[in-house]
Amino acid sequence: MPAIFLSILNYFAQIKPGKMVLWFYLIWYFVTVYFHFDPNPKIWINAVGISVVIGIALMLSVSNGQSPLANPWQTFRLFWMPFAVSSFSSLIKGQGYTVIFSPQLYEIVVALSACALFGLLVAALKWRNRHSVLSPS
Repeated sequence: MPAIFLSILNYFAQIKPGKMVLWFYLIWYFVTVYFHFDPNPKIWINAVGISVVIGIALMLSVSNGQSPLANPWQTFRLFWMPFAVSSFSSLIKGQGYTVIFSPQLYEIVVALSACALFGLLVAALKWRNRHSVLSPS
């Protein structure tokens, strides 16, 4: 198996609950984008602009004197989250959503199913990791 693939599997086998919640958010976001994608560049340009402004502010608020490159995934998340929130709110505007929930039951079922499948995959990887470590070689 390629090393990058093994690295990804290992990451998910050791993922903490807080990070798993972030993955659920990402899955929910992508399901929403799938159902409500709008190619209007204004939505995406505004989302990038908000991401830059808020991302810089978040970087400044969490900086502890280290280079932002010290934790590239944290830096990515600090810029990605404002982008996702901005584009999500633009895509669902006028769609009848309640908070993050579509008025279309089918969309909610798809999002929940995708999150559940991801959760089962992580649980299986954790189980496999725990049992392969415990079993004698």
